[in-house]
Amino acid sequence: MLLVNQIRENYAGVLAGLQKRNFPNAEAVLAEVLSLDDLRKSTQTQRDQIQAESNSISKQIGMLMKEGKAAEAMEIKERTAQIKIQIKELEDQNSSAEESLKALLYTIPNVPHTSVPAGKSAEDNEVVLEHGEIPSLHPDKQPHWELIKKYDIIDFDLGVKIAGAGFPVYKGKGARLQRALVNFFLDEAMAQGYMEVQPPILVNEDSGYGTGQLPDKEGQMYFASADNLYLIPTAEVPITNLYRDVILFESDLPIKNVGFTPCFRREAGSWGAHVRGLNRLHQFDKVEIVQITHPDKSYETLESMSSYVQGLLQKLELPYRVLRLCGGDMGFTSALTYDMEVYSAAQERWLEVSSVSNFETYQSNRLKLRYKGEDKKTQLAHSLNGSALALPRIVASILENNQTPDGINMPKVLHPYLGFDKI
Repeated sequence: MLLVNQIRENYAGVLAGLQKRNFPNAEAVLAEVLSLDDLRKSTQTQRDQIQAESNSISKQIGMLMKEGKAAEAMEIKERTAQIKIQIKELEDQNSSAEESLKALLYTIPNVPHTSVPAGKSAEDNEVVLEHGEIPSLHPDKQPHWELIKKYDIIDFDLGVKIAGAGFPVYKGKGARLQRALVNFFLDEAMAQGYMEVQPPILVNEDSGYGTGQLPDKEGQMYFASADNLYLIPTAEVPITNLYRDVILFESDLPIKNVGFTPCFRREAGSWGAHVRGLNRLHQFDKVEIVQITHPDKSYETLESMSSYVQGLLQKLELPYRVLRLCGGDMGFTSALTYDMEVYSAAQERWLEVSSVSNFETYQSNRLKLRYKGEDKKTQLAHSLNGSALALPRIVASILENNQTPDGINMPKVLHPYLGFDKI
């Protein structure tokens, strides 16, 4: 959530950033924010002034009563009744302005970093680098949705019977591959100083608002109405919320957490090759890395997180590219996002497998996540997160890029985790 002072002090910059995002009616929305803030401040000032008058009158009444001037005291006391009514009216106005201001701020996305390119869609994203060679496959190459049938390792029909489309059943070596990837990703993260946590996969409304999934993605999250709980779309939500309403010490930073969870998303499509097989699911597994950092170091941290994810892809021997997302394609809460895409040689297209983002103070302002510096003053920390990695498209790419006429070779780094080197 943007800070009102941030809007006041850098109005032109905030407006330009929101326009880069193609945020509709940005100027009118910002004007309403400042108007509501002015109303909130003025009602508070008036309330404080009248309260001061009330305190003064109370002292006068006490003095008059001591002096035996009860009649005069009663005359003045009538004014206190009127003051109480005025104070209540001003408090109601102030509360209404605060609620309206907060609700409006929740609808405004984060301001993009200056390096974010302008653009409206994924076609406008900037390619930062490409790594690795595209594999040359045999003439009878197949996409992963055919390979999984051939080798009987993932069953979509069983998933439809049990839950519906977008909920696959992993079997045999398919299940082993899932588990191997999870353990590999967790081990790699812990070797880099991340502390593993196992968070809940259901979160309350406060948690959803804290990291910005609510109200922005409310319709895309599965909701357990009887308990007013949401199934998580990513481990970012519960892990980052570990630090909601927390004041850290500067010496605590950076905080590095990693967690493995299933993820649930209602927006999965049901048509076209782009969403076939593992390309888009309602439920999938993901290892997530989260960092809480000092504001001065968050962009250095973002680059190191991007390099870390690239290192995983290199160890898996997958060709990939890194994109800097444009203003129209980046997430609601992000200030800067890098997407990592792996090339699928069978589908002959790039598949997104990770996003690494810096949210600056956007989440921490919602979360009231602060740290105390050497000067004893509290400041908002910066939060970052990244997929390290999401499994479905990684599995799809491994299956497709490593297929041979007589089986699918597994990346060497996974052999100790798998117990086999080929499907």
